[in-house]
Amino acid sequence: MITTPNVNVESTEQRLPLARRRSLVLALAGGAALASLPARAQSTAGGKGDILIGRSTALSGGMAPFLSPIHEGQEAAVEDANAKGGIGGRKIRLVSLDDGFDARRALDNAKQLSEKDGVLALFGVAGTSQVMTLLPYLAQAKLPLISVYTGSPAVRAQQHPYLFTTRASYADELVKIVRNLVAVQTSRIAVAYENNDFGKLLLPLVEKTIAAEGAALAGSHALASSGEDANDAAKALATQKPQAVLLVAAGPSVVAYVRANRAHLGVPIYTLSLGAGSAVLKALGDDARGLAVARTGPSPTKPTIALTRDFQASMKRHDKPADYDRYTGYMDARVLIEGLRAAGPGVTRASLVTAMEGLGNLDLGGFSYQFSPQNHHGSNYVDIAVVGTGGVYRQ
Repeated sequence: MITTPNVNVESTEQRLPLARRRSLVLALAGGAALASLPARAQSTAGGKGDILIGRSTALSGGMAPFLSPIHEGQEAAVEDANAKGGIGGRKIRLVSLDDGFDARRALDNAKQLSEKDGVLALFGVAGTSQVMTLLPYLAQAKLPLISVYTGSPAVRAQQHPYLFTTRASYADELVKIVRNLVAVQTSRIAVAYENNDFGKLLLPLVEKTIAAEGAALAGSHALASSGEDANDAAKALATQKPQAVLLVAAGPSVVAYVRANRAHLGVPIYTLSLGAGSAVLKALGDDARGLAVARTGPSPTKPTIALTRDFQASMKRHDKPADYDRYTGYMDARVLIEGLRAAGPGVTRASLVTAMEGLGNLDLGGFSYQFSPQNHHGSNYVDIAVVGTGGVYRQ
């Protein structure tokens, strides 16, 4: 799976399931065999050695369980590509560091991955604050970052020369959500938003979208990331008599608010794509039924396109569930892999950027992305899925 330089193996083994612990041990052993060579030389010089891709992500802390399925989807796609010969005979190796979902640690990790470990690119960074903190360093280091888990408009305000996204923006998701609500005669909408950069940056956009689509803002209330004040938020919004709540949150706060909403409001909840992953649904159990979620990719359970069939076959090989989270990670890794293939086995940071811009209309098998020198944001696809009985999505 991963190599994690300077990792505490004992604490990591306590945190990871058996299959991932075995992968970690194998990766560490492989890294030791390369220790005599500088990491930068291993990853880029003359097309030799493994292609190192850096991943700063939450392997510990409150967000770790919610990101873990995405990691598994990423890793499955990389392992599948390596089994087929990698990139011109070179294997792709994910080098992961734990940032605990903290922006400053993410920046420190990026510097270590770039300057000490010599990674070719970063991949799959999660969190609005984390990505915003990294952007100046990416430009300084001329380090590509492919695929991020935030749709914040702040990340997309200006095209960054080294950032490539693979998911629709939150603006795209919000328009889809509000239009859906208006279409079903639900025009009085309240907003519960996470009390951090993610929620605060999005609140003005939510308000603007509600007004632009002809709906009315019933009221808004901040929500602690831990969800500890979810009951207070739900009670406060109940006094505004909304017809629905738009929940701008992720991780533990989603679980807490959905339950509080059931207890104190009883109105439908719509949330963003990262708000209701498999860990959230598992934690909610039957309380998840009826939750409406913006989805930024096709259904993982309907094999109507080749990409979904590939994904399902991969999950079967790796003994993992075929769900939206793992599909998200799998699809994003497939985009990274296509960029690497386009750049060729002698890939460098600069040639990877050029290759990503040159992908044009990238069809992975029934689902397409658009990249160009003028467009680094590959997709604006959004659909709405509703959680049914047993935590299973129905379109």
